[in-house]
Amino acid sequence: MARGINPWVALAISLALVVAAALFGSQFMPGAWYAALAKPAWTPPNWLFGPAWTTLYLLMALAAWKVWIAVRRIDAALVLYLVQLVLNALWSWLFFGLQRPDLALADIVVLWLLILATVVLFWRRDRLAGMLLLPYLAWVGFATALNLAIWRLNA
Repeated sequence: MARGINPWVALAISLALVVAAALFGSQFMPGAWYAALAKPAWTPPNWLFGPAWTTLYLLMALAAWKVWIAVRRIDAALVLYLVQLVLNALWSWLFFGLQRPDLALADIVVLWLLILATVVLFWRRDRLAGMLLLPYLAWVGFATALNLAIWRLNA
């Protein structure tokens, strides 16, 4: 998003980026393989993931947009945001597509760390933008624990 971009165009771009990540990830859905895996008792029902991710992606897009409004240029915070968005999209491919919970675990640990760093950088530019990412950080922390548990139970 370059300096001269209208704020509403920037919002559209921000939304398009999260939609692209969601569409990529949605190509790799849980199927028979996932259903057959041993999972901890605290695994959420499958129906919860769609609404949760829809909400999180919307919050992420709004947070990135708020940072854009604050800085009016692509800076370290937005670059880090884009990197974590790529790792976010890759997780579904690693876990469901390749059926590799071990590789997905490595991805999600790095993803969580990048989200944490993004929260800090966003917070410094716009406090609300940083706060908007906190549910995402919490959800990915939970997903990391779930990924680890599934990997251990099925190793």
